[in-house]
Amino acid sequence: MRMKKYLLIMLAVVSSAFAANADKYSINRGDLPEAAQQFLTEHFPKSKVGMVKVDKHLLKKTDYDVKLVNGTKIEFNNAGKWTEVDCKNSPVPESVIPKAIRTYVKKNFSDVYIVKIEKTSTKYEVDLSDGVELTFNLLGQFKSMKMDD
Repeated sequence: MRMKKYLLIMLAVVSSAFAANADKYSINRGDLPEAAQQFLTEHFPKSKVGMVKVDKHLLKKTDYDVKLVNGTKIEFNNAGKWTEVDCKNSPVPESVIPKAIRTYVKKNFSDVYIVKIEKTSTKYEVDLSDGVELTFNLLGQFKSMKMDD
C-alpha cells in the first residue's frame, strides 16, 4: 500500500512539473518581453500578430515564437532579442539585416532578396529567395555559401 501511495505522489509531482512548463499560446503582444514588442513595432509596424507561443523549457530559459498574420515567423530569446526572422517568400525588412550583410548580398546577388535570417552566438545564416544559404560571422563578413539541392 505504501508503494502505491508513493507512486501516486511521484506521478502527481512529475505531472505538475510538466504542466508548469507547458507551452502557452496567445495572440497578445503583451506576453512578449519589451524588447520583442519594440522590435515588432519598429520592423513590422503594419503587421498584426496572429499567434504568440511562449516556450518554457525545463532547464532552459523561456523563448518566444511569433507568427504574424502575413505568415512571417519571428523567434525571440528570453530577453526579447530576435534569433530568427523567416518571411517565407517575402523579403526580410532591410532594417533587420546588418548593413555589411545587406551590402554583400546587393553586390553579389543583385537579382534576389533575403527571405530568412538567423542569428546565433557565433554567426548569421541568411537564406536567399533563390535557395542559396549564406553564412556570415557576427561582424557581417562572408564565410560560406550552400546551394539548395
